[in-house]
Amino acid sequence: MSTVLVLGIDPGQTGAVAVYDGERIEAILDMPTMARLHGKGNQVDPYALTTALIDLCAGRRASAILEAVSAMPGQGVSSTFRFGESLGVVLGVLGALQVPVRMVTPARWKRAAGLQGRDKDAARTLAIQLHPEVADQLTRKKDIGRADAVCIARFG
Repeated sequence: MSTVLVLGIDPGQTGAVAVYDGERIEAILDMPTMARLHGKGNQVDPYALTTALIDLCAGRRASAILEAVSAMPGQGVSSTFRFGESLGVVLGVLGALQVPVRMVTPARWKRAAGLQGRDKDAARTLAIQLHPEVADQLTRKKDIGRADAVCIARFG
């Protein structure tokens, strides 16, 4: 019987997708983005995300653990909208690909990983310890989205 892949997803524009086969992280993909159709900045690229997930899953069954993001105190209206837009694009792509989704709050997966109350970089350290096979993809401080995706996949 084939293994069901777990896609751990940090859905923000600086987020990532980690593909976990139950033993090892097979791949990490930075969230693909494109220039916004209107306004400044970038947005999640649904076509590139769809194509990448099809390639990464290679015909195998998958389920997704998606971080349930929400607005944060002090966050502006535009950034809140963009954050929600990114989540919506990811949910739409997963739905179109018929990938079952389970949402998990940041507090829940971080508590399960022992990261509650620790700084953001603690997830990167934990991901490297648990999955040395992807340590070379987690070397920079800005790789926190990748590390979060790895930890979210492990939660699944």
